[in-house]
Amino acid sequence: MTTFRDALAAGPLVLDGGMSNELEAQGHDLNGTLWSARLLRDAPDAITAVHRAYFAAGAQVAITASYQATYDGFARVGITRAETTTLLQRSVYLAREAAAGTGWVAASVGPYGAMLADGSEYRGDYGLTVAELTRFHRPRLEALAEAAPDVFAIETIPDLREAEAVLTALDGLGIPAWLSYSIRGTTTSAGQPLTEAFALARSSDAVVATGVNCAPAADTAPALALITGLPGVAYPNGGGVWEPAARSWLGAEDEIADLAPSWLAAGAALLGGCCRVGPAEIKKLAARVSASTAG
Repeated sequence: MTTFRDALAAGPLVLDGGMSNELEAQGHDLNGTLWSARLLRDAPDAITAVHRAYFAAGAQVAITASYQATYDGFARVGITRAETTTLLQRSVYLAREAAAGTGWVAASVGPYGAMLADGSEYRGDYGLTVAELTRFHRPRLEALAEAAPDVFAIETIPDLREAEAVLTALDGLGIPAWLSYSIRGTTTSAGQPLTEAFALARSSDAVVATGVNCAPAADTAPALALITGLPGVAYPNGGGVWEPAARSWLGAEDEIADLAPSWLAAGAALLGGCCRVGPAEIKKLAARVSASTAG
């Protein structure tokens, strides 16, 4: 049976785009601390529809709607631990349903800062130890692992301490992962050199690729050029700057498909989009990837 590692080696693979922007385009209100994760309980069919739209556009990998789904975050709004486990696993099942046997499912694991819903994933340094962050991440990883995703998408990680914690929490789960960082130029959001961040990713046998996401598109290729020893991951935002107080993106949008050849040249094997990137952009990106790798 072909595994995700096998498919990645034969790559490149096209990832999907932003979940939240497509849910908002459907008319769903995502205000609140749970963001798109709320719809795992309230409107799961809407999540499946978004996954299907991205597969129809040419994506080969669906990233689940579990980025902001955590035991702590759900508990704050009165959702029990048992129901949280159900919702986490539902995120994988919804993506699997949409994949219809032809696509891959990546279980999203967002940073601690996503649960805070205050933009901390673009700053890092929460004042927590590696051990505390490991205890935060491990139960969610265990719940998602039971639903058998093809890979974990450890994404938007802002600093090395949290990266170390998540890699520790991955131990023994038997599922590969990619590890992607939120960045500022050639450093993590917390200011550490990306060369150190990518070296940390290489230290884990579970990690099959590393790179950046939820980053400015123009910063993506220079960041990928710093990766050694692993395939690259590139799924930046579609332009603008996130304003946490307004919970909205400000500024013009980018045409990320035009940058795909430069990402491939820099070693990217997983390419897609994050916030403000929809199915239309993924369709263009998939076409550029196909044209760049033809023959």
